[in-house]
Amino acid sequence: MCDGPEAGLAHIEAALEQGELANYYLAHSARADMCRRLGRTAEARASYEKALALTQQEPERKFLQERIRQLK
Repeated sequence: MCDGPEAGLAHIEAALEQGELANYYLAHSARADMCRRLGRTAEARASYEKALALTQQEPERKFLQERIRQLK
């Protein structure tokens, strides 16, 4: 059994695979954060960008844009 970001990522990916959360920006943002914590920068960037594309709220957009900018 895994703990931490690995466990979180596994749960989020399972939920996304079921399709119910596919258009929910927070699911993609959470996936991005788990990937970022694991050092999987390219995957994190892609998930942050997906989340950004799905949200219309300016505060969330600014937060996601900043997260993308911070990725190295």
